[in-house]
Amino acid sequence: MNTFSDSVLTALNLVTSFDPALWVVVSRSLAVSATACLLAYGVGVALGAWLAVSRFRGRGAVLVGLNTLLALPSVVVGLVVYLMLSRTGPLGFLGWMFSFKAMVLAQFILVVPVVTALTRQVVEDVERQHGEQWASLGAGPWMRGLLLAWDERLALLMIGVTAFGRAISEVGAVMIVGGNIDGFTRVMTTAIALETSKGDLPLALGLGMVLLAVVLLLNALVAGLRQWGERRHASPKTVQALEGLRS
Repeated sequence: MNTFSDSVLTALNLVTSFDPALWVVVSRSLAVSATACLLAYGVGVALGAWLAVSRFRGRGAVLVGLNTLLALPSVVVGLVVYLMLSRTGPLGFLGWMFSFKAMVLAQFILVVPVVTALTRQVVEDVERQHGEQWASLGAGPWMRGLLLAWDERLALLMIGVTAFGRAISEVGAVMIVGGNIDGFTRVMTTAIALETSKGDLPLALGLGMVLLAVVLLLNALVAGLRQWGERRHASPKTVQALEGLRS
């Protein structure tokens, strides 16, 4: 049996036997990305909905900057957060360097532009169709944006799933600000890089299998939500909610 086969079989055994060293890393990785995505989702949906319905001077430049942030390398985010949280940085007094909170902050900054930009696009598309009607019923920009977002909640749910996939698969930012400390800040992506460099291929492969399974599950969830959305019955009209608010 060759080295590759040995490594794959050992990796499968680590996964199926719930090896503590492997699943501690997996659980921490899921916790970091889930926390960052929940925070980023709340901020990004609200900001994206507002950008979709608001018109102000410099909006075009803001959108260009927002779209640019979609391609922001994770290592750049990690570097910026590192400088902010370092002992001489503006947030050094928090003492977050090489901690769970630092990794959440880095992934939050990485994911917020994704949620904001995609939400803006979804809400703006609906705004073009129904915006004037809802505005005539007395809804201001914030109210219109939030109601439009609620009306497109299925699409926004898919955006949240996409954002989680972006967060859990990145390595640069969490490596820089977390330090990849065993038992504290080691997540799946950083552990795979470290274990591969050390030659511990079974553990690296096992973590890779779990990470691929998570990504596959996320993609299947997005596809399922899309198909369900195409078959679902029409949702209650947002206009009814506006009329209820006005009455």
